[in-house]
Amino acid sequence: MSHTIALVDDDRNLLTSISIALEREGFKVQTYIDGESALIGLTRNPPDLAILDIKMPRMDGEELLKKIRKKMSIPIIFLTSKDEEVDELLGLKLGADDFVKKSGGFSMKILIERIRVQLRKKADKAEDTKNIITHGKLKLDPSQLECEWNGKALPDKLTTTEFLIVKELAKRPGVIKERAHLMDIAYKENTEIEDRTIDSHVKRIRKKFKRVDEKFSAIETRYGSGYRWNVS
Repeated sequence: MSHTIALVDDDRNLLTSISIALEREGFKVQTYIDGESALIGLTRNPPDLAILDIKMPRMDGEELLKKIRKKMSIPIIFLTSKDEEVDELLGLKLGADDFVKKSGGFSMKILIERIRVQLRKKADKAEDTKNIITHGKLKLDPSQLECEWNGKALPDKLTTTEFLIVKELAKRPGVIKERAHLMDIAYKENTEIEDRTIDSHVKRIRKKFKRVDEKFSAIETRYGSGYRWNVS
């Protein structure tokens, strides 16, 4: 079954070149040149994955990402010309699953591989129709990507990457999971991810849980080691 990829970028030449490359790989492609039209199109015809530019007219990529996350939990990759690490971390806090930079020798091959990694993660969850995970106040349904805390669904749904991190921590409460291990679980073949990326995801996860429980403290930081799901 062919996957549909949404491309949102105000650079028409880039849209064309990426579209051609993706179609050659067997993907269906939706293209949008600004954030507002993209939000309308993605709401009417949800894709399997979206690639967003950060700087765009009529709603930039960061604002579009916030609005998409309120409607759906598809994997999202930021395509950005910004090199500053702070911009990458900001995007991850907002709920992006990955980044590919336009600058520094943009590679279509790398972009396509990043897309395949995210789609595989999404497929892995869809196939996991068993083994609902419960521990204390936590309930995870891998088949639906649903997460509840104390009987309440999280107002902001966990992204694919965030869900994998929570699932990995919660399935063995009290066991410390090193950042490198969590990176392998969350990103699999992507070897360019740094430790700070996992830290950013964990901060975002905690923030989402605290929207339903301001005293949430189940994810414990073990400085110098990693994280663990608190058994207390």
